[in-house]
Amino acid sequence: MPVQAAPKKNKSALKRVRQTETRTLKNKSVKSLLKTLAKAVEKEVTNKSAEGAKAALVKAVSAVDKAARKGIIHKNTAARRVAQLTRLVNSMSPSEAA
Repeated sequence: MPVQAAPKKNKSALKRVRQTETRTLKNKSVKSLLKTLAKAVEKEVTNKSAEGAKAALVKAVSAVDKAARKGIIHKNTAARRVAQLTRLVNSMSPSEAA
């Protein structure tokens, strides 16, 4: 178990702790949503649904870009995730994608 520092006493430190807790919860929620949307894309590709995969990809890319803009994930991480999902959707054979 990690050793924790003694609790802070001054007002600004207490406020920073409150802000950090709030931001951590919000960021955790957004990261969870990103994973859910990525799984939705993978599910559509597995089901060989080209239209569904493209629709899910648009939602996922939008959410990933938004998270990167807000600093929840790094811009390079966002680019990598978008590229992986796009490659996955594009890997469907042309007859399935058409």
